[in-house]
Formats: sequence, C-alpha cells, structure tokens
Amino acid sequence: MHLVQRVAAVVLTLGLSAGLVGCGFHLKGTNPTAAPLVYNKLTLVMPDNTDELENQLSIYLGATGVQLSNANDAYVLRVLDYTPRRQLLNGKLTEVLLRLTVTFQIEDRQGKKITEPRTLTASRTYQYDVATVNTDNQQEAYLNRIVIDDVAQQITRQIAANRLPKAQP
Repeated sequence: MHLVQRVAAVVLTLGLSAGLVGCGFHLKGTNPTAAPLVYNKLTLVMPDNTDELENQLSIYLGATGVQLSNANDAYVLRVLDYTPRRQLLNGKLTEVLLRLTVTFQIEDRQGKKITEPRTLTASRTYQYDVATVNTDNQQEAYLNRIVIDDVAQQITRQIAANRLPKAQP
C-alpha cells in the first residue's frame, strides 16, 4: 500500500506540473537580476563621506548588468540625503539602535528628474552590558557596514525591478 501512495503522489505532481505548463503558465521576465534597459548606464553622484555606500552600489549594480559610466548617455543616480542615526536606550543593558536613511532619485545628464525621490531605511540594534568587557565599537562598526550593505541592496533591487515612480511633469 505504501508503494501505491508514492506512485500516486508522483503521478499527481507530474500531472499538476504538466497542467501548469499546458495552460501557458510561466514566470514573468527572463532574468530577475537584470536591470531594465533604461538604466543600463548610470553615473553615481553621492554626498561626502559615503564612500562605503558608493563601493557597495558599484558592486551590486555591476552584478545586475548596470555599467557605471560618465558617458553623455548615462543617467545619474543621485543620492539626495544620507542620514545615519545612532540612538542609545539605557537600562540594565544598553541598547543601541543604528538607522540609515537614504533618499535618491534618477536624473538625466541635464539634471531633469526621471524618477521621484525614493527614501529607503535600514536599521539594526544590539545590546551590551557596560559592566562587562566593552566590544561596543567593533560591533557597531560591523553593524554599520551591514546597514550600508542593506541599503545598497535595496537601491539595486528598486532599480533592477524598475519599481521607481516616474517623475511628474
């Protein structure tokens, strides 16, 4: 009886799969990591002291097929606001909240907005006991890198999925 149940499960799975293929079902898109053709060339314009975000964006955008270029036909990815925040919550343990908010938009070479500004946020928290050995600085530096990496991935996904709202005329 156990063998019959296995065979029935396999037949049912194959039948449902064939039914999906037969009805024309397919996943949308050909390559989920490919950037839309519109933004295949970008120039990064960043505020001061954002080198780590710029490096991470270069890596992730390059992986999606975006060419970073200063050519005249390249769009401009402009970071309008870069706001890191650190908040301490004191109690028996000290809790630190790290938050990074980045606002960006895509423009043409003349500075005309192509997309509306988009604000993304990433945050991490950690706790430590002041009475014990303090590794606060090492942990905070590590988590700051994680937060910056998270924002860079979010920006890349927004561009690759072409989910940015078009600018209003």
